[in-house]
Amino acid sequence: MLFRRRRPEDRVKPVDHAEGPPRDAFSQAVIHAVDRAGPSVIGVRRGKRGRADAFDGAGSGVIVTSDGYALTNNHVVRGADRIEASLHDGEVVQADIVGTDPDTDLALLRLHASKLAHADLGDSDTLRVGELAIAIGNPLGLQATVTAGVVSALRRTLRGESGRLIEDVIQTDAALNPGNSGGALCSARGRIVGVNTAIIGGAQGICFAVPINTAKRIIPELMRNGRVARGWLGVAGQTQGLSKALVRRLHLKAEAGVLVVQVVVDGPGERAGLHAGDVILAVAGETTPSVDAIHRVLSRESIGQRVEMEVLRDGQKTKLGLLVQERPAT
Repeated sequence: MLFRRRRPEDRVKPVDHAEGPPRDAFSQAVIHAVDRAGPSVIGVRRGKRGRADAFDGAGSGVIVTSDGYALTNNHVVRGADRIEASLHDGEVVQADIVGTDPDTDLALLRLHASKLAHADLGDSDTLRVGELAIAIGNPLGLQATVTAGVVSALRRTLRGESGRLIEDVIQTDAALNPGNSGGALCSARGRIVGVNTAIIGGAQGICFAVPINTAKRIIPELMRNGRVARGWLGVAGQTQGLSKALVRRLHLKAEAGVLVVQVVVDGPGERAGLHAGDVILAVAGETTPSVDAIHRVLSRESIGQRVEMEVLRDGQKTKLGLLVQERPAT
């Protein structure tokens, strides 16, 4: 048998394990998004002062500025005396609560650190049902956990802690678990499009995020005032159905209104002449078939404005003038 000398070109080339096998487009999109948004996601722990081990809750957050402002959920930090934030590299820093808004379940923190990796905020109004949605957070304390799914639906509403509806909520099937609250929902480009906020217990793949455009609107107010100003009617009410005969007779635009159950003494409703038993049909030209419809009308922009209310009283329509006031801090 003849043997020949091995030539250099015959030698087996080592495999570059760093490159690995080619990745599909889905994997590449997720990896790109995580590389871009992941460093801005933090773990959030709330606790009591004076007790090193007294942490009674945890969630996630998203750093939105390089000087340490971060978004999270209001329910993550509610009742906290002190806050700790775990950064992407494992460093733990203290944080202060700058402001909270229970109506949207959002809160703004200020981390005691600077020159931080921060998220690029996207435009949640451009989302399309079916597009990729990637959730990054700390479920059950497992830091920097990534799940992926799609935008399942848009323009959902979700009841906030204050009782108001959170508008335009994003529904996704990206898996969320306790601890994901306050974390990032990002697009394939790695831009934050939502703040993960809720899951439906007992259901699978039904999760919700507050749209980032909602957060963009309230961040400046939280920075300035620590809260979000909204208009106030000064009444307690409930949705009241109206008979079809009454709707036809009075040519009403809706088959329901808001029954005034109680009027706050010296509040804007009392000054306008509202009485318990009145049914509010419209405010500022907008029909109000529910309490939530009134909440939508009483935005920050309505404060200080004089608006007209259409009221059903003793079976007849009447009109009242109302000066909208800012809702008192609670």
